Formats: sequence, structure tokens, C-alpha cells
Amino acid sequence: MRKEDLRIVFMGTPEFAVESLRALVENGYNVVGVITMPDKPAGRGYQFQPSAVKEYALSKNFALLQPEKLRDKVFLQELSDLKADLQVVVAFRMLPEVVWAMPPKGTFNLHAALLPQYRGAAPINWAVINGEKETGVTTFFLTQGMDTGKIIFQEKTPIGEKDNAGTIHDKLMELGAALVLKTVDAIIDNAVKPISQSDFLHPAETLKPAPKLFKETCHVDWGQASETIRNFVRGLSPYPAAWTELVLPDKTRLSFKILDASIAEKPHSLLSGSIETDNKSVVNVASADGFVSLLDIQLAGKKRMKIKDFLNGFKFPDGSRFE
Repeated sequence: MRKEDLRIVFMGTPEFAVESLRALVENGYNVVGVITMPDKPAGRGYQFQPSAVKEYALSKNFALLQPEKLRDKVFLQELSDLKADLQVVVAFRMLPEVVWAMPPKGTFNLHAALLPQYRGAAPINWAVINGEKETGVTTFFLTQGMDTGKIIFQEKTPIGEKDNAGTIHDKLMELGAALVLKTVDAIIDNAVKPISQSDFLHPAETLKPAPKLFKETCHVDWGQASETIRNFVRGLSPYPAAWTELVLPDKTRLSFKILDASIAEKPHSLLSGSIETDNKSVVNVASADGFVSLLDIQLAGKKRMKIKDFLNGFKFPDGSRFE
């Protein structure tokens, strides 16, 4: 079968998925339809906004479906009418069997981690939070269960000291698009030999999950080690961002996002969350084993700023601390 003859339905929602869809389109693959999430209200005015995948799909005049429910009979008929040979899923949602089992060549997913590690909704964030030195992308055939199907291909990339969730997102977006093409080509050539995820797990290795992030998940615990806190900050930067509360001497609380931080290794006998600052260019926050130096922060309702710029207009009163 030629790639022009393989009928592909693509499923995805955010910017991360657009790169894979674009790669398929620009390299001449036969995308016959696109499935994405319904428009959602966003911004101050709560205006309904299309997904990044929808915007791209409309620009290419693709048949577009936005089902509220994936088991809806009307949607299933519309999907069936597209007569897909293969479905490609990138950052979409869990599919019921009636959907992923529909095409004769199956449905594969691109996951932004090295499965079986980091199954779940936020694999990029958790890999950085946990201080991993390496991550990657995986394609696998969908079956029952979250991210548990047989692996087709993987590609790896290092996580550098200066990387955060944003830079790794962009690396994996590019790496993933290339892996999607490689996977489709292998399926066309009948050269796929899927491998059980258990074969990728060392005997003493523990599975690390990547659950969805919520606001409470992103709160900084200043009682942890400095390196743990710094990894936490960069694993949530730029989005959804680690946050903390500044407690002023009069008990007023101000919410801050922390977008970048470094480690200041020096001993202290302060309570965790205590602040050392010259109120000019340095803000150090006490951790369990030293200090975390704030580099890039955002006061609630204000714009993101480098710490020196922030201190031009804000001074930390004596006795302030972060909680």
C-alpha cells in the first residue's frame, strides 16, 4: 500500500498534537478526517475557543468532528463513514474500544514519555519534577487501560540542567512528529513488531506515574531539599507553574508563581520558607538543606518578571516568609 492510499483519521487537541498532524499533511499522507475536543470557554470573557488542532484542521479544510461523548451513536457513524484504515492519536483523551478497534490497521498513540514509565496525563511535567536525566516519546497500539498497549517505537532525548517542562515539551513535540511518520511507514510496510511494555521494565524497577496536575499539586513545599524544589519549579514551568504564598508580618497573604529558581548551597538554622533578601537583586528562600534562589516570579494578577525587575517595585518586609 502506498502512503497516499492509507486512509488516516487523526485525533488530538493541543499544540503538541498539531506538529504531528502537520508532519503527516506536509509529507503527503492521506488524512481523511480530524477529531478534536469541543470548543471550551477561556480567557477573561470566557469566550469559546477552538483547540489548536481544530484551527489547523480548518485551515486545511479537513472533515472535522468534535464529539462530546465518544460512544455517541451519531459520532460513531460519522467516524465509521470516514473509512479509516488507521487512527493516529496525539494528546487527545482515552478512547473506548468501539473507537480504537474500528480501523483494520488499528489505532496508535504518541505518548510523551518512555513507556512504561510515566503513564498518565502529565508525563513531561513529572519526568522533570522527578529529576530525570532522560525522557522521550513512545508510539504504541491502543488497548484497554491507560497507556498500556504494546510498544511500536521509542526515541530518547536528554533532560538538561537548564531544561524545564516548556523546553522539553518543544523537543518532544518535534521528536514525536518524526516518530509518528516512522510508525505510519512501518505499518504501511507491515514491518511493525509490537513489544509488550513489561519487556521494557527492569526487574527491580518501580513504575512512576504521571497523574493529572491540579492546583494543590503545584504548591511548593519549602520543607523539602533545595534540589527537589528546583526540579519541582522547572517541572511546572511555564505551565501550570509552581506557586506559593507570601505571608507578610500583618498576616496578609500574597500568591506568587515561581517560574525559575536556582540552588544556593549554604547552611542555615531558619524555618523553611524564611526569606533572605537584599531587596535589590536577590531573594533566597530557606529549604530543608539550604536556600532556593528565586530568579523569575509572578505576583498574582501581575506579569511575569525577573527577580531584579520585581524588586524595583516591591520590597519584602522583615519577617515575611513563604508558605
